[in-house]
Amino acid sequence: MKGAIIVTSGIRGTFFDFIDDPWKHVGREEDSARFLRDGLLVIEDGVIVAFGPFDEVSPLHPDLDITEIRGRIITPGFIDGHVHVPQTRALGAFGEQLLPWLLDTVFPEEARYSDRDYARAGSDRFLENMLAAGTTTVQAFTTTSTVAVEEFFEAAARRDMLVISGVTGIDQFAPEGSTSTPEEFYADSKAMIAKYHGKGRNRYAITPRFALGASDELLKACQRLKKEHPDLWVNTHISENPLEISNLLLAHPDCTDYLGVYEKYELVGPKFSGGHAVWLSDNEFGRLSDSGGAVVFCPCSNLFLGSGIFRLAKATDPDKRVKMSFGTDMGGGNRFSMIHVLDEAYKVGMLGNTLLDGTTNRITQDLAAAERSKLSPYRAFWSVTLGGAEGLYIDDQVGNFEVGKSADFVALDWNAGPSAMPWHQSLFFDEAGPTTMEEAAHALFAVMMVGDDRNVDETWVSGVRLYKKD
Repeated sequence: MKGAIIVTSGIRGTFFDFIDDPWKHVGREEDSARFLRDGLLVIEDGVIVAFGPFDEVSPLHPDLDITEIRGRIITPGFIDGHVHVPQTRALGAFGEQLLPWLLDTVFPEEARYSDRDYARAGSDRFLENMLAAGTTTVQAFTTTSTVAVEEFFEAAARRDMLVISGVTGIDQFAPEGSTSTPEEFYADSKAMIAKYHGKGRNRYAITPRFALGASDELLKACQRLKKEHPDLWVNTHISENPLEISNLLLAHPDCTDYLGVYEKYELVGPKFSGGHAVWLSDNEFGRLSDSGGAVVFCPCSNLFLGSGIFRLAKATDPDKRVKMSFGTDMGGGNRFSMIHVLDEAYKVGMLGNTLLDGTTNRITQDLAAAERSKLSPYRAFWSVTLGGAEGLYIDDQVGNFEVGKSADFVALDWNAGPSAMPWHQSLFFDEAGPTTMEEAAHALFAVMMVGDDRNVDETWVSGVRLYKKD
């Protein structure tokens, strides 16, 4: 724009990001990562225009206004691929299992988001909690109310955050006040697409909440929206709970599995995300791989609600690799923090390792799959940055420090969190901090296993600091 003021700035510090998938580099996972002990990130109007070693990049940008972030590891901002905005206050409610938990706790709270003031306050609180946890991008569920959708997109726009969301589609199973008709869902979706999709950093997702809660007519409305707007995302749940699956197949006797229901309505393909995916069959994983669809691993809620153990090794099978992001699924998940998600994901992966390494059953032994279940710091932090971006088809915009992407990042303090952290870290490096990639990986692993959101010192979005720990 003629006469526009271009704002250029720099961030100097220790950086850690990814250029490839570490599961493709078994035994040499460091080849997937990039570590700069003293790096410089140059930002112009919120976008990365240069990145590299300070001594190489700084001479090319004289008189640059530089902010130094010392004693921290700077990673790309975390990406939460599956979370529920209106469940913020339901966090920590007694879980039971999925279906009674929804009926007793979640649906009554979500109904309150039809009130604009309530939805605005809830959306602001949600995003402030996300930023405090180091999360800069979310794919999020709202409710059936356009008020909830509007207030969430507006709250994200005020912070210039990249978000994917939409009107939730559910017309059965839920109580009155939490549903809408297929006709209402279609009309409301069309209005919200026109108003928000592609406006700033807002992205729209066709959002059938879960197939059991959607009639044939509502799923046909989703199908129609996808045909009319093929660039939209599809965000939903899949194969989370055994009772849910059995009930769904009774309603769709022409389908042999959960994925088949979504395939019937032509919703599966690139930009499709199925949250949880705990009970997917091998065949379903293979079809998702072939289609370009993705799953979202939500270990916190899978454990909290007793849904089951996600098969990390199957999702990462190199012969049928499935795109994947990780999610808090807050409030089914009991934290806002992707650091906590990684803690729980590691434990789920280790359970998978034990089930596959032959110690429990020699007949089902698969040593390669057992190894894939282990969540190293490389695999973990790739999954919540570049890997999460690839799973959501937004890796052209976020996920690492490549030129042209948004300057969304988090500064992690490896000494924060529990009081044992500084003493623990002295096992690997001195007070000067990590000087090698291996030392940095040790620090990140400790953060994910011992730390929490107290390790998040600063969170930046589009080159602007939106959170600083007190």
